[in-house]
Amino acid sequence: MSLEPELEDLHNQIVARNPAEPEFHQATIEVLTAIQPVLRRDPGLRDARLLERLCEPERQTMFRVVWTDDNGEAQVNRGYRVGFSSALGPYKGGLRFHRSVNLGVIKFLAFEQTFKNALTGLGLGAGKGGSDFDPAGRSEGEIMRFCQAFMTELYRHIGPHTDVPAGDIGVGSREIGYLFGQYKRITNRFDAGTLTGKDPLVGGSSMRPEATGYGAAYFLDAMLAARQETAEGKTAVVSGSGNVAYHVMDKLQDLGANVVACSDSTGYLHDPDGIRLDVLSRIKVRRRLPLSTYTDFVASAKFVAGERPWDIPCDLAVPAATQNELDETAAISLAKNGVTVVVEGANMPCTPAALEIFDLAEIQVAPGKAANAGGVATSAFEMQQNAARDRWSSQEIDTRLRQIMQNIHDSCLAAADSFDMPGDYIAGANISGFMTVAAAMNTLGLI
Repeated sequence: MSLEPELEDLHNQIVARNPAEPEFHQATIEVLTAIQPVLRRDPGLRDARLLERLCEPERQTMFRVVWTDDNGEAQVNRGYRVGFSSALGPYKGGLRFHRSVNLGVIKFLAFEQTFKNALTGLGLGAGKGGSDFDPAGRSEGEIMRFCQAFMTELYRHIGPHTDVPAGDIGVGSREIGYLFGQYKRITNRFDAGTLTGKDPLVGGSSMRPEATGYGAAYFLDAMLAARQETAEGKTAVVSGSGNVAYHVMDKLQDLGANVVACSDSTGYLHDPDGIRLDVLSRIKVRRRLPLSTYTDFVASAKFVAGERPWDIPCDLAVPAATQNELDETAAISLAKNGVTVVVEGANMPCTPAALEIFDLAEIQVAPGKAANAGGVATSAFEMQQNAARDRWSSQEIDTRLRQIMQNIHDSCLAAADSFDMPGDYIAGANISGFMTVAAAMNTLGLI
């Protein structure tokens, strides 16, 4: 579906106003394309420059981060925080520490977060942040000093009623702990609700590490149920081997799927007998060894350097590493090898060309803004627990998480059906999220 002239003009303005930010351009054109049927049915949504406001961040902060490495030498990185929309609540979204981070990447992530958070129904605005600092290969002391320097600037822009950061790539409970400790030291307040993804000892929620991966698996399970199928006996391939990918694999195995491959930045691992998560945890989580060392412990596995796992025949594919990792060539390979469902565990991991291939092959795709919303949903649960000074059991959180993912699935299908696009999860997610945010923006007036 191409953009109608008025929306194409708007997108050209977005590109001109935000040069050299291809990921942000890609994210906005996907949403504008998907919501065209809504705008035709309700022309009033074009009024008051709503679409232009929707595609412009409310605030963008970029700052210098100076810290000292273990050799006593000063290092300089850039820090970012983009508050994209507070129409539904305080800004909410993760921090990413990775060398690929720039303002355009953060804006794309924050824009996607706007609709993801709306889909949860939990009253969350959307923001994202991070730095081009890469924790890989850094010592504990260096990571702590960087986090403290980063928070020394960020603290003035966040708070439980304003902006609530969480983790993302390169930012786990360790980094969140250092960030929260510095926030506490500077502000002299134990505002536990200011950051989520914390260790349970300092107000974190159980099930938060598992939430994004489990949520994606629950969404996939709901998709299969809508097709009168289950995951039992199906072959699955997952990209990535970090937190999200690990827990997707864990839950898919619980659901009866045989997960035969995963990957990291150096290549992919193929184990036709099924990835052994006990071994993967031992090498990647506890010892932080390369993924290739898995083959030292499991004879049935092989590691393919420098490649991605999309040539392996499978029924289910879950790209759960990073944006634009699954391209046209990979999509063609997956389609030829019989994949039936693709679930985006990462944010925007499929390129536009790959999505076109899946559409032509009638392969259902769950977009990241719907399928990986389990993480932010459980972060909202953490905020609720912090506000009440309460703690919920893992079982209660898992039950709530599964229901949230079912609700998101159902709202995507319902929105697609209402605009004569049955089974189109991409259109449904964008339409449902947009209609919620647009209604809130109109309620608040022209601000």
